[in-house]
Amino acid sequence: MNNKFPLIENKVNPYRDNVQGKANEPITVAGLLDRSKQILGPSYEGGTPDWTLEEIYNRLEENAPRIAIIGGSSDHPAHIMDFQTSARAAIRIWQNGGVPFYFSTPVMCDGTAQSNQGMSYSLQSRNAVAQMVVNQIEAHSYHGAFVIQGCDKQPLGVVSAVAHLDRIRKTRGEAPFFATFAPAHVLQGGTIPVQLFAELEDVAKRAEQQGAEDVAYDLRDAMAYILQCSSNTAFQGVLERATDRGIITKAAHKDYEKRLAVATCDGQGGVCAFNGTGNSSRHLVAGLGLVHPALELLTAPPEQSQINEAIDSLVSQINDPIFGAANIMAANIKNAIRIHSASGGSTNLMMHVVAGMLYGGYKFSLWDLDRIHHEHPIPDLFNYSLTQGRDIFALAMQCCDSESRGMESLFYELLENGVPMDVDAPTVTGQTWKERLTMTDNLPASNVKDNPIILSKPRRPFSGVDVLTGNFFESAVVKISGMATSQLDAFDKKVALVLYYENEDDANESLLDSSLLQKLKEKQSFAHEDLLAAIKHNDEKAYEEWKDDSYDDLFTKMVNEEVMKIAVIISGQGPQAFGMPEMFTPMQHINANRKLKGIATLISDGRYSGVTYGAAIGHMTPEAKEDGGILYLKTGDLLYLGLREREIQFLDREALRQGELRYSFENIPKERQQLGKERLATIRQRQRLVAASNRMTAHTDAANGVVPFAVAEDATLDYEREVMLPNSSGSKIKN
Repeated sequence: MNNKFPLIENKVNPYRDNVQGKANEPITVAGLLDRSKQILGPSYEGGTPDWTLEEIYNRLEENAPRIAIIGGSSDHPAHIMDFQTSARAAIRIWQNGGVPFYFSTPVMCDGTAQSNQGMSYSLQSRNAVAQMVVNQIEAHSYHGAFVIQGCDKQPLGVVSAVAHLDRIRKTRGEAPFFATFAPAHVLQGGTIPVQLFAELEDVAKRAEQQGAEDVAYDLRDAMAYILQCSSNTAFQGVLERATDRGIITKAAHKDYEKRLAVATCDGQGGVCAFNGTGNSSRHLVAGLGLVHPALELLTAPPEQSQINEAIDSLVSQINDPIFGAANIMAANIKNAIRIHSASGGSTNLMMHVVAGMLYGGYKFSLWDLDRIHHEHPIPDLFNYSLTQGRDIFALAMQCCDSESRGMESLFYELLENGVPMDVDAPTVTGQTWKERLTMTDNLPASNVKDNPIILSKPRRPFSGVDVLTGNFFESAVVKISGMATSQLDAFDKKVALVLYYENEDDANESLLDSSLLQKLKEKQSFAHEDLLAAIKHNDEKAYEEWKDDSYDDLFTKMVNEEVMKIAVIISGQGPQAFGMPEMFTPMQHINANRKLKGIATLISDGRYSGVTYGAAIGHMTPEAKEDGGILYLKTGDLLYLGLREREIQFLDREALRQGELRYSFENIPKERQQLGKERLATIRQRQRLVAASNRMTAHTDAANGVVPFAVAEDATLDYEREVMLPNSSGSKIKN
């Protein structure tokens, strides 16, 4: 194969027409290549270096492809090994006749930012990454990018940027912008040291002896998972309760936390092994056709030969608008959404997918995503488990052992299950999916005999993230794939009592209180008549048995038998109000508490971590700051949870007490107008805790990607019609 890059077919070349770039940039290119050779040492493949300043000057003058290697920041675990990957990429780009450049972007770690002020900057960082990438590439006039894909908001931030660049280049009549993504390898989950495991088991036994069976159960549940940053939060919650009850000392609690933390992450870094936003982004970007399969799922940083495959594939794509980043993304949008659904992807991506399309210039919203999701049933084909050795590191091992082909295998199994996939869409291999799937070696999921993660026979006929509507809001989302069928059954078609919090800080403090349910009972936070009305709807047989019980007895029985359902509301967390932080920690506190897990759902205008599981409902629009209905809810209100019907409804209390399920909210905002004003004043005051420079004002809402208004206004293209596909002869046609 001829790996020589063609020159860029572009009338614009600032390096030809302006000498300053040719005076400034050759030393940066030579420096990058010199460092790369030094980093690679004996593994360097190539002859005597030929990157003289004169040769670099000549390539710039001739418009050889200027390719930016985009890395992240090494204070994020996914980017620890960027120096090695970027070195290999730089050498290959030069060998193929291109001009390599390198820059990196800040990448915040959502795990580190959990439950502190940093979470208010997380979502904003996606748009900041997109803006920084566009700034740098436009300023230095690069033609394409080799992207070292990390985790959290970085992957879709860069996808948004390269799609945006491709769109603006097309508007100006310039060569299309091309990009290929190289996801960081998967970080192997940690193992609890043997001695520490034994000590934690002793704590569980002491808890049982002291009558704290719930602590013992929840601690052992946490011990069953692979060790990861998110499981450390589960331990933190259980150990806090054990400390409160005198089972362990505070010093022991802190000692256990330290020993768990230092045993969690491998020194080579990578993307955490759980199927959170990092790995969901890996799967989705691969589904968008932007990842070369040689780099998709690895257990260690890529070798030179693997990087060569990805970079060499660019040869046939440069100058071809079919392989422009925005066109590849739009042509594959249905594929990506179906892969995201079938693999149980992160709720976060419900916003990021929309944002990427808007940055690419295409009209798109949550409702388009939902329509694609429900055009055809998407089966659950991901047998993922953090307790049974089926995490993403295990999937990467299967790919590295040539037993699976990752998202190509999932794509194939979706086709086999009758799901329509766009097989003619282009990808960064220079091939369509149809061409990639003609080679069937290791393609079927059945090829994996031991502990398969991708399945050929669905676990259940539905999957993914669903969009909810209701009489007090316009949209919200819930990750159905994050709920076991039994849990879905436990909450679906149930009446829930509202437990309201104005912010996450208050919720976290309350949900960690081991006496929370006892306090709710003592305060009679829920009216006796409402308990009776709820139980009559949720379990009529239990109602007949318990209807004459005292308040305390009724409350206790409803909790113990999981007939009670509590809708924990955390408002004031939306993008305008507080940057839309993740509600992972309060949801984890619920899931790490056996009693709460069976009775509580969490509803918020904030969002959720990709690793969140359970009855977690978020992204509610309009948010509280924008006078959404969530602003006016109060503890003791009643909601109907119709998860399979994809609805949540505010209930008329008096009607429910009479046995009638009547939806009525229209008068509530007026009746609680003063309460709403007081809460909005609190939100405005709390906003001041977020730096003014990073507040998400002048942005669309969660249903519209949370992007700057200017980006949304420029998104006018029809993603179904204004897309180019290769035909059988290789020419371009419009879909």
